[in-house]
Amino acid sequence: MKKNKNDKVNICIVGAGYVGLVSGACLAEIGHRVVCVDSDPKKIAVLEKGVMPIYEEGLERVVKKNVKAKRLFFTNSIKDGMHHGGRRAEAIFIAVGTPPREDGSADLSAIEKVAEQIAHNLSDYTVIVEKSTVPVETCEWINKTVLRHNKNHIPFDVASNPEFLREGTAVGDFLKPDRVVLGCPSKQAEAVLRKIYKPMKSAVLVTDVKSAELIKHASNSFLSTKISFINAVANVCEKTGADIEAVAKGMGLDKRIGMSFLKAGIGFGGFCFPKDLEAFYWLSHRKGYDFELLKAVKAINESQKLWLVKKTEEELWNLEGKTVALLGLAFKPNTDDMRFAPSIDIIAELLKRGVKVRAYDPVSQNNAKKIIKGIYFAKDAYDCVTGADCVCLVTEWDEFAKLDLKKALALAKHPIMLDGRNLYAPARMRELGWTYKSVGRQ
Repeated sequence: MKKNKNDKVNICIVGAGYVGLVSGACLAEIGHRVVCVDSDPKKIAVLEKGVMPIYEEGLERVVKKNVKAKRLFFTNSIKDGMHHGGRRAEAIFIAVGTPPREDGSADLSAIEKVAEQIAHNLSDYTVIVEKSTVPVETCEWINKTVLRHNKNHIPFDVASNPEFLREGTAVGDFLKPDRVVLGCPSKQAEAVLRKIYKPMKSAVLVTDVKSAELIKHASNSFLSTKISFINAVANVCEKTGADIEAVAKGMGLDKRIGMSFLKAGIGFGGFCFPKDLEAFYWLSHRKGYDFELLKAVKAINESQKLWLVKKTEEELWNLEGKTVALLGLAFKPNTDDMRFAPSIDIIAELLKRGVKVRAYDPVSQNNAKKIIKGIYFAKDAYDCVTGADCVCLVTEWDEFAKLDLKKALALAKHPIMLDGRNLYAPARMRELGWTYKSVGRQ
């Protein structure tokens, strides 16, 4: 085996999705040699051609740069990933999917299969790093699984290194994190992980493994709580005549609270917050604690998604046969991710009521077409609003912030705009002639 040089680490990452691909590209960016493994041959084939399977700002540039520098490689084989080019992986990051089951628990079967394959291919001491978002005690199960299949008794450790990436800003989040959390079972594992993250010069928190696992679910659940809280306050603002933006600013200037995640809207979506909220509640319940707060957070969010539907009814009365235009489909701007996007529930509810739906998203349209049927997908924002009885802003893309609102007004059948993300200024919209409603603002 070739020895590593320049204090860099040979790394294998299993899973080339949002977390794995961004992590692999960024670890290569800071100088390590990284091999990304994925079981989907089509994904590996497009990556080898320099085509990104996901939309993420800055990712393509970092991937291509490090492939050219021969620091980033792709393969379908875990065995090859662990011994690529005659170099043994000193650390193996598991970044495969952990989708939610119907009861809210996480499906960890993919992690178990990966752990088995890792065990079969160990040849020297290796740190196995759980990177996927998983419930506490998952690393214990990985450890047991590897021990069970590690017939040659090769030494290893299982560590936890939760990710805190936001879709749309994931590359920057990885390279300049608020903190790096390392759940280490031994000093040897800690030394390897510190070596990996040393080039980033970020704050590092070393904990026991279970605490590290819990930090991710606790963090995402708290942020979800903050969003649901401000949305509930926005509903009170609507009923009392207060302005949610003034209220949120007054709250956020308190250093104990902070301004982040106090933006009212139509609720959170994406794969992380809804899934992690459910998983944290499920885990707490299984351990004998009824985390009722999390149930309320989920209930508020589900109700908030339908704010646009309720407001549409208030403006149009009977919805059957009416045309509603949706600007934006992705759960947030700067991503093509449609998982748990509020637009899915909004469209489903509108279709139930006999509405003709027109929709447009500048990036996630192709992904949306795979899961949403029975609507018209417009070629651009102006095509979307043409002939609409009501226009609904669902995702606050920069493209919509720059929209020619006079032109849109002329194309719409009726001048009704429901802003689910508080993107526009109310006074300006009314000055232009729109009947304008937003979340928690008058």
